[in-house]
Amino acid sequence: MKPRSRVTLILGIGITLFGIIALVITSHPAATIPLFFGAPLLWFGWWKGSPNSIIFGHAFIILGCFLITWGMYLLPDSNPVVSHIFGRPLFWGIFSLMGGVCSNYHGFCQCVRGQK
Repeated sequence: MKPRSRVTLILGIGITLFGIIALVITSHPAATIPLFFGAPLLWFGWWKGSPNSIIFGHAFIILGCFLITWGMYLLPDSNPVVSHIFGRPLFWGIFSLMGGVCSNYHGFCQCVRGQK
């Protein structure tokens, strides 16, 4: 079967691999956050659809808000090193929020709905 969106598939593979590597190296529960982003992107890379994209977008906007709030609570105890920036919920919350907004807009795009 041919992938429907190569960019989404590659992005999903990259984020999923990052999550697996982070989970193996750190064994911290927050390292599973990238897996929650990568797995749906892998799925969307194979099957496109307007309802899928809109549901994905709304779910990840809500998830992003929770992660941003959690990340704000962790800021006073944070360490400004690269691993803490990319491994903490604040970064993934902003990533999730922006990705959810992008997915919602893309759900109403003509390329997804099959109109030319």
